[in-house]
Amino acid sequence: MQQMIERAARVAPSPRQLAWQQTEFYAFIHFGMNTFTGREWGDGTESPALFDPGKLDAAQWAASAQSAGMRGVLLTCKHHDGFCLWPTATTSHSVASAPYKGGQGDVVRELSDACRAAGLKFGVYLSPWDRNAPCYGEGKAYDDFFVAQLTELLTGYGEIFSVWFDGACGEGKNGRKQVYDWERYYKVIRRLQPGAVINICGPDVRWCGNEAGICRESEWSVVPARLADCERTAALSQQQDGEAFRERAIHSTDLDLGSRERIAGEEALAWYPAEVDTSIRPGWFYHENEQPKPLAKLLEIYYASVGGNACLLLNLPPNRDGLLADEDVERLAEMGRYLRTVFACNLSERASVQASESAAGHPAESVRTQGADFWRPEEGVESAWLRLRWKQPQRFDHLVLMEQITEGQRIERFSVYAMVNGEKKRVAHSTVVGYKRILRLPAAVVADTLWVEIEASRLCPTLCFLGVYDGGSSI
Repeated sequence: MQQMIERAARVAPSPRQLAWQQTEFYAFIHFGMNTFTGREWGDGTESPALFDPGKLDAAQWAASAQSAGMRGVLLTCKHHDGFCLWPTATTSHSVASAPYKGGQGDVVRELSDACRAAGLKFGVYLSPWDRNAPCYGEGKAYDDFFVAQLTELLTGYGEIFSVWFDGACGEGKNGRKQVYDWERYYKVIRRLQPGAVINICGPDVRWCGNEAGICRESEWSVVPARLADCERTAALSQQQDGEAFRERAIHSTDLDLGSRERIAGEEALAWYPAEVDTSIRPGWFYHENEQPKPLAKLLEIYYASVGGNACLLLNLPPNRDGLLADEDVERLAEMGRYLRTVFACNLSERASVQASESAAGHPAESVRTQGADFWRPEEGVESAWLRLRWKQPQRFDHLVLMEQITEGQRIERFSVYAMVNGEKKRVAHSTVVGYKRILRLPAAVVADTLWVEIEASRLCPTLCFLGVYDGGSSI
């Protein structure tokens, strides 16, 4: 077991995975034929004549995402109905056949340009299930068709940070299902956009297991490598039941994906971090009778995902005019104002820092600011502590811990103590840290000393940041 734990501690993200993790919070834009039909899944028979957003403003979408603190935007370039939001050469079922801008429109171009003007990353969703394409279900013929669409998106719109696939695989117009050539799709992406992560049905980023924004208490980025195969298609699932299979089956919906017990006996481990995808409204596409989630709910999701070692993909559905609704725009701005206020001033920058021990070149003082340096004890020291001290008592109600994940994910359990009224009192307790762990304390604490005691870790713990914040009247 110890050999397995040491091996797990040394699994680290690729450069593209690290860049994705640092994005933290970004938008999904579900927009297309379903916006005009009021559906969530179209059947591919919709007329392009329906698509005519008279006030489409991609800059508004980008500005609204940015106001919430997001760092990127993904667009549903083609949903299951097969309607393409760019003038593709592969089919007439696209904006080129729509009245929008007299057939000269290109929503992908408009949004990719708006994102770059706003300093946001841009990503694409391309549904592998196409209910309009006549060749869907015909094997290589459809794979050729799909790869041609993928190539257009990856070569015509600048740098792409994420290619998002789901595993939807229903029948096409001919009544047949397609067996997707995932490996071929991945090779095209790696060749044309080597910096892009492949999300959900792909090897870089996995689904958290639900679309409600519900997160695990312990979200491990190091998981059994075979989990990636389970995401792609039912064809790769085991074909018969049996006790041995049931004991070793693994799915993204499992509550435990990376504990010591879960990874014991695994042949291979992989860095396969989680993404939380949910919508600001009940539906993914815009429906006039729906309203955005309350701020408190959005913050609950944010703290559980971004603050729980995952990234948050929040869907923003434009309406038939091609605009985000006023109430959605205001909710996003409200969310951004809240987060900027809470995390405006890091109190640890004015504290002195000590540690139970520090390895050479990795001093405790490194944790006060985010940078290339980080703290760790010597290898083999699996429990350790850090202590912050201020000259005067400080009020705080938020803590942020970050591991140096280029060294792996290692911390398994920790507690936070503060000196309150002359008594050392535990004020928080949690499990994994990973890229980022945000703790909202039940009540504000006033103290001149704070300890982070790492009670269990793999090989040895690391911390590259320890932030302490006074959020004031938090929700």
